[in-house]
Amino acid sequence: MGELATPVPRPGILDISPYVGGRSKVPGGGGERVIKLASNESPLGPSPRAVAAYHEAAASLHRYPDGGATALREALGRRHDLDPGRIVCGAGSDELISLLVHAYAGPGDEVLHSEYGFLMYPIAARSAGALPVTAAEPELKTDVDGLLARATPRTRIIFLANPNNPTGSYLSTAELRRLRQGLPGDALLVIDAAYAEYVGAADYGPGAELVGDCDNVVMTRTFSKIYGLAAMRLGWAYCPPAVADVLNRVRGPFNVSGPTLAAGEAAVAATDHVEAARRHNERWLPRLSADLAGLGLTVYPSVANFVLVRFPPEAGRTADAANAFLLDRGIIPRTMGGYRLPDCLRISIGLDDEMPALVAALTDFMS
Repeated sequence: MGELATPVPRPGILDISPYVGGRSKVPGGGGERVIKLASNESPLGPSPRAVAAYHEAAASLHRYPDGGATALREALGRRHDLDPGRIVCGAGSDELISLLVHAYAGPGDEVLHSEYGFLMYPIAARSAGALPVTAAEPELKTDVDGLLARATPRTRIIFLANPNNPTGSYLSTAELRRLRQGLPGDALLVIDAAYAEYVGAADYGPGAELVGDCDNVVMTRTFSKIYGLAAMRLGWAYCPPAVADVLNRVRGPFNVSGPTLAAGEAAVAATDHVEAARRHNERWLPRLSADLAGLGLTVYPSVANFVLVRFPPEAGRTADAANAFLLDRGIIPRTMGGYRLPDCLRISIGLDDEMPALVAALTDFMS
C-alpha cells in the first residue's frame, strides 16, 4: 500500500471563489423581526396551490419521481406555447448552467459573459476546465459590441443574464438577435431569463422566439423568483432538439424530486398568484427607486425585482457603512464586493411594510 497523499483536483478548480449567497440572519438576531432583502426572493412567497401540492406529495416519498418531468414540461409548454419535448428540467437553473458548460466546453475552450454577470458563470466554466472571459459593461448594461469583440474561435458558450443580476438592466429582442448574428456560428448562446416575468418593457423578450429560430440558442428559466419556490431548487431550459438531447444524456436520471415537480406544476397553473406578484413589484419598484434617489443615492434603472444602489465614497456614507447600519436595524441587503461593485448594495423588493422601513432606515443613515 502506497504512502497516503492528498488528492489533487483538476487545474482551475482551486481558482474558483465559492459562491456566497445572500445573508439570511443578522448579527445578534436582529430583534423581533428580520427583513431579508438580499436574495431577490418573492416577498409574496409561493402559491397556496403549490404548497398544497408539495404537502400532498409527501405521501409518496418512497417512490422515485418521474425522471422525465413529463407533467411539468407539458404544463410549461401549455403556459408558454412551447414544445414540451424541447424543455429540460433541472435542480434550479444553476444545474442546467453547469450541465451546459460540462457538455459543451472544456480545457482550451472559453466561456464568455458580461462583466457583472451572474457569478455562477465563471464558476461553472472553471469547474469544467474552461476559461471564463468577461466583456466590460461601461454603463452597467451588457454591451453587445463588447461581447462580440471578446468572442474568439475558442468561445464555446456565451452566457447572457437578461435581465441581468445584479444590475437590473436588459437587452431588447433586437439587441439579442444582433448578438447572436455576430457570434461564431458554433458557439452556444445561453439566455438566462430568471427575472423575465417581471419585465413589462415592450421591446423585451425572454428568448424563446430566438431559440425557435436558431440551433445554437438556449433559454433558461427558474421557479426561484416570481414563483416563490427558491427552497425547492427548480429550473428549466428551452432548447434546440439536439441540445435537449444532450442535456437529457448528461443530467441525473432523477435530478428533480417528486415534491418539487408537484409544487412546480401547481405553481404554473396558479397564474393569479404570479400576476399578484408582478403587480406588487410594478407598484414598488418605481416607488423605491424614487425614494432612494431622493436621498441622494445613485439608483440604477431596473426591470427586475431589485435595485442596485451606489453609495458615496465619503467616510460614514459608504456601502459597507450602510450595510452595517441596516443590519443593526434588522434589514439585510446584499453586498456587492463579489461582483466587484464594492460601493453598491443590491436591495430586493419586499412587502408593503418592509419598503417604508428600509427607506426610513436609509433616511436616518444619510441624515
